[in-house]
Amino acid sequence: MPYTEAKEHAPGKLHGIFVDPYSAFDNMTTERLLHLRVAMQALIGRPLTGGELILRVIHGWENGGCDPVELRHSDYPIATLEELRDIETRYRHALEQLTPWPGTAGDLLATPLVEAIRVAEAEGLTLDQETRQTPSRWPAFRHGLWLYTVFKVYHRLTYGEDDPYRASRVRLPAGEREVHEFHLEEGEFAVIAPADGAPGEHLLVLHPSQLGPVLALLEEALAAVK
Repeated sequence: MPYTEAKEHAPGKLHGIFVDPYSAFDNMTTERLLHLRVAMQALIGRPLTGGELILRVIHGWENGGCDPVELRHSDYPIATLEELRDIETRYRHALEQLTPWPGTAGDLLATPLVEAIRVAEAEGLTLDQETRQTPSRWPAFRHGLWLYTVFKVYHRLTYGEDDPYRASRVRLPAGEREVHEFHLEEGEFAVIAPADGAPGEHLLVLHPSQLGPVLALLEEALAAVK
């Protein structure tokens, strides 16, 4: 590979569908909603019907905070839209009743970060406190670049992003993955998929606030292909 651990703006599955995915979902593009339906069917619809889709709901960062320890998540294998509707209802009711959203803290970033730092120091690398606590400095040690890359994905899904679409390629401990991010008026979400069309689990990642909008988008996309 011409890069180590991660690369942003890397070609992925949608580059085989659209001439230029980066402009396909732009507000100035006439058929952007059609393009979005096609992309959702390819990235989410097929894994859903094939039993390979996992919904990852992330939360815990707010008011500008982004401490890896505070990032919480829950994973839900889903094979039908009805299961997704049930999860959306569960989170919406929790918000309405002012009860905490479910989720485990620390596992996505904090735990692997601690391990990466431990390995780096065991190999003789000296890391100051600023390097440990500053995500942009994590690439200074092995496994830090992929951690920084997924940190940015979770941060953009929490706080928003101007670019409507972004593609990255990341070498995670589980293997090579493509990351497709969508930051649209209709909804914000990311899909983390096996690279190069390989079989395997696809992660649909979003904030609880986006469950409703993304469910509506997916229902429309799947209805369009029936």
